[in-house]
Parts: sequence; structure tokens; C-alpha cells
Amino acid sequence: MKRHRLSIARSAAGAATAVLAVTVAGQVWAGDLMGQPTDRAIDFQPAATELRQRAMDFHSFILLPVLFGISLLILGLLLWIIVRYNAKANPTPARFTHNTTVEVLWTVVPVLILLGIAIPSFRLLFDYHDMKKADVTVKATGYQWYWGYAYPDLKIDEQTSRILPEDQAKAKGVPYMLASTQPIVVPVNKTVHVEVTGADVIHSFSVPAFGIKIDAIPGRNNDTWFIANRTGTFYGQCSQLCGTDHSFMPIEVKVVSQADFDAWVASQQTPAAANSAPAANAAPAPVAAATAPASPAKS
Repeated sequence: MKRHRLSIARSAAGAATAVLAVTVAGQVWAGDLMGQPTDRAIDFQPAATELRQRAMDFHSFILLPVLFGISLLILGLLLWIIVRYNAKANPTPARFTHNTTVEVLWTVVPVLILLGIAIPSFRLLFDYHDMKKADVTVKATGYQWYWGYAYPDLKIDEQTSRILPEDQAKAKGVPYMLASTQPIVVPVNKTVHVEVTGADVIHSFSVPAFGIKIDAIPGRNNDTWFIANRTGTFYGQCSQLCGTDHSFMPIEVKVVSQADFDAWVASQQTPAAANSAPAANAAPAPVAAATAPASPAKS
């Protein structure tokens, strides 16, 4: 009887702890910072893209219930076997070795579980690889130990992005070891195509809020994409061990309005790139002059 009461007390304590943990987790999640880690948080960073939100929902509403369901089932079976079939409760064990019903169940049920996981998983995976027509293309090159960003379609040459020194980060009120000297600037609600490569060793371009992570491999161009659905500053890091200063390769992405992006592009373009359109329009003039009929010579 005492053991039974003790078991009930332990169960109640465990349930109370679980409720408290869920309550605290909800409070922590509600205060998570956008685009950067939150101290003492236990969940993912808030999503800034539709695909990232879908990936988080897939984890939270499909994978976790399956995980806990299987764990509780196995725990229940173990407890039942321990209580029902111990030497005291069952001194004469059964002698059979096969059970067709059980064998069919433990074959069919896992297959159905895997199919239930695979269908939404494959749909999400296909959508991640179905890049829309790019509005902006950014080329990110990993170096030891900094990033270089270029906008080839906009004629913006590569710009070096290094970690922002600690004193400057504190003065600006931005997170040290995440803020950089040169962020990537992109427009909101536009398809951003990111071409990623490495110049020396393997790096990795990763921004958690966008749900993107892809290796930067020397001699190879990998690519990924995202559509940020809100403005703000979002941080990532190189997530591939690349040498001594691997932890000093932050990635900073500023998502701005289209008007602000256009103004930033105009400020970054070189004079030659900015004047390329007028020069192209002026080019046909000499051709027209050259093809004009010559005046007849006077006799």
C-alpha cells in the first residue's frame, strides 16, 4: 500500500513538473528575440520565412507527437511486462515463441507511421528545392575567416564582411560575435537567390530564422533561396568547422523595404555601373551617323 501511494505521489510530482515546464517554455517562447538567439530559450528562433515556419510546424506537430507517442508506448509495455510477468507474479512462464498478430502489428504500424511522416516531409523538401524566379542574387564567398558578398546582377562588386569588434558592437547595441561590418541587404517579400562557394576550405552559410544552411565548398557553386516575410536584422554564422577563427564568421542580413533597398543599391553601385544604361543608349548614335547617306560630290 505504501509503495502504491509513493508511486501515485511520484506520478503527480512528475505531472506537475511537466505542466510547469510547458508553462515556462510558453513564456520563454513568447519573449524570443527575432533573428537572433534568446538567452535561456529552449525552442527554435521565430521564423522569418514561410518555409521555415512550415519546417518548425512539421517538427512540433508531427515529429514530436510521434516521438512521445512511441516513447510512452514502449514505456507502458515495459512497465506492464515488469509488473505482470515478474517471477513473483508469473512463476511459470509461457513456452510459445511466435505470435502472428503481434508480428503483423509491429511490421504494419511502423510502416504506417513512416508513411505519415514521409508525405508532409517530401512535400516540404520539394518546396525547399523549388526556387521561384529570383528578384535579387547574392554571391556569398567564404574565406578564412570572413565572408565576401557581391550582387552580380546589380553590378555591385564583392564587399568584405568581418566580425564587428566588441567595443563597436556594445556601442551600437548589437550582439557581439553575430553583428558584422558589412551586412547583406535584401528587400522584403522578394525571392533572394544566394550563390555560395568557398575560397580556401569548406565553410557553411547558415541563417536559422530563414531556415537555410548550405556548405560553401571551394571550386563548387551551391545555392539556396529565401523569401523574408518581415523587415529586420537576422543573424547567422558559419556552421562548418573551418579553422582557428571559425567562430568569428558571423552572417548579418538586413531585410528592408523595396524603396530602402533601391536607395541602398544606388549608393553601392560604382559610377561605371550606374552610367552603363545611359552609355548603352548613347552607343547607337555614331552608328546612325556612319550609315547616313553621303552627300554627292560637286563636279
